[in-house]
Amino acid sequence: MTVVISVGGSIIAPDGVDTQFVRGFSAVVRNYVAVAGNRMILICGGGAPARRYQQAYREIAAQPADAEQDHIGIAATRLNAALLHAALADCTSEPLVTRPDSISSFDGPVLLAGGWKPGFSTDYVAVTLAEACGAATVINLSNIDQVYSADPRVDRSAVPLHSVSWSDFQQLVGTEWVPGANLPFDPIATRRAAELGLTVIAAGKDLANLEKILSGRPFFGTTIGTTIGAEG
Repeated sequence: MTVVISVGGSIIAPDGVDTQFVRGFSAVVRNYVAVAGNRMILICGGGAPARRYQQAYREIAAQPADAEQDHIGIAATRLNAALLHAALADCTSEPLVTRPDSISSFDGPVLLAGGWKPGFSTDYVAVTLAEACGAATVINLSNIDQVYSADPRVDRSAVPLHSVSWSDFQQLVGTEWVPGANLPFDPIATRRAAELGLTVIAAGKDLANLEKILSGRPFFGTTIGTTIGAEG
């Protein structure tokens, strides 16, 4: 089975690179693809490097442009993806993907990608590659363990959601992409995932929890698009 995992830059490089997480995550990937027929597609976000350089650009540029901010963020995602690609060199025979629209299949057990082009987040890359390679589920790992009914940083009444429909989730994240936005799943990717009927599982960085997801056991997180999967 092919599984797509969108690995948030916030857990690869929350400040500096979290080498302990990268090492542990790589071990989980190796264990999964060691089973005959299992393959993984991994897409990396930009994390702190993306936000810092985008902020610097906004301070420096006379007229900051969204497209330029996106280009800076894309460079950071590819840096993180290059690191994970090197860490998993024994599991992949494919170069780092920079054009997900050119992929319809891949050799070997693991495929890695970073960002694509302005206007599209790595969440959208994950959805694009899931569609191209026939994966039904995208696992979205970030520094947020569950999706909330509202932003808990500004709304004290926000509650965690164990499952949520695509229509309700779209209302939570909106409909427009903003470079550097910190959302559980980006609005454009949300719309496309809903159209394709994909299931997205939003979970945190706990690797034992990820192993539960991969093995089909009850897990802690939020299932988007279906009501089956997450623990109560």
